[in-house]
Amino acid sequence: MNYDSIETPSQFSDFCEAIADEPVIGFDTEFVSEDCYRPELCLLQVAAGKHLAVIDPYTVGDTKPFWDILTDDTVEPGKRVVIAHAAREEIRFAYRFAGRPIAGLFDTQLAAGFVGIEYPASLATLVQKLVGQTLPKGETRTNWRHRPLTKDQLTYALHDVTTLAQMHTKLIADVKALDRVAWLDEETDRLQQKVIDAEESENWQRVSGSSGLKPRQLEIIRHLWRWREEIARSKDRLPRRVMRDDLMVELAKRGSPDVKKIRNIRGMERRGYNDQYEEIGDAIAAALDVPDEQLPRRNRGRSRSASPMLSQFLSTSIACISRQQKLAPAIVGNSDDVKELLSYELDPRRGTPTPSLLKGWRGDIVGTAFRKILRGELAIRVADTSEQQPLEFVECEGSPQREESEPDSGNA
Repeated sequence: MNYDSIETPSQFSDFCEAIADEPVIGFDTEFVSEDCYRPELCLLQVAAGKHLAVIDPYTVGDTKPFWDILTDDTVEPGKRVVIAHAAREEIRFAYRFAGRPIAGLFDTQLAAGFVGIEYPASLATLVQKLVGQTLPKGETRTNWRHRPLTKDQLTYALHDVTTLAQMHTKLIADVKALDRVAWLDEETDRLQQKVIDAEESENWQRVSGSSGLKPRQLEIIRHLWRWREEIARSKDRLPRRVMRDDLMVELAKRGSPDVKKIRNIRGMERRGYNDQYEEIGDAIAAALDVPDEQLPRRNRGRSRSASPMLSQFLSTSIACISRQQKLAPAIVGNSDDVKELLSYELDPRRGTPTPSLLKGWRGDIVGTAFRKILRGELAIRVADTSEQQPLEFVECEGSPQREESEPDSGNA
């Protein structure tokens, strides 16, 4: 396999200039995330036209020029496609280094879900299905931080991008044949925004064990979470290795900024906290000073809960609708999405956000059907037990829609 190894700033600059006008850019990243605050970019693999390269971020230095190319929103829509597989981390890197979403992104994993292929499918699965090749597996446990990387390791990494253009050609043809380009674009934008929102938001609500806490205790959690994030960022450590969630919850329950009381909590006597008791106490004290009207409050949910049987039935309905529409069920929604929709429909309240299953393309194919099911206008029946998808939807006898469609109803 012939490729360029980009290892110096000048080589990197020349490479970025060479691919800047390429209409199709496929790329992938190798990174480490298990012991650092943010995923650490270890390698970039790029396939663009006749250019195939591995880029070493450690020796190149600032990789922003590459991300600027991928996020250039001045390129006319349709003039460039940026291809990646399961691009969540790639989106995160683009936003971190360039401050913008990827322009013209085509996620092969996402696209596969819109043409009836399993979702989420691995890259190896899609390459086999769409290109008929088998990806090598020999370097799946590579430490991508280690230098120098061997030729086998680099070749293994490059295999992740060499078939992206071929897969794009086949997938986009199927997406267009099903008239789902707009759906895919909508979902790609949704994915990118979700990743960006996660980067910008304070996720203190996700502290494990905090769901039953009182407002003042939640405020302590919020202040401790901010303290923990700052320490983790400065030391490039995982936040939970700075302080475990259960210790934060216990500190919130005690609600005292007194250093002696903090130290007496089991687990807080560790040597690693010796220099941090004062900071922890200051965070708790600041939370105690917040006025009552500014305290956070949990969304306690709705007073009316749906029958578990109804939830299960509608979850089955998602699979039925998806298969009929040649969609991977997992890309449409899950049981939590069903519960959200049921709660919204059975107990409507002003100001409640519209559930995802009632918005966009999901609303067109799922939301409409679900509302008919809940009104008793649509039923599921067994159509053909020999088929992989044996179920189908049918209009119920005597349903309002059926009655309105009768010739003497006066409707067109």
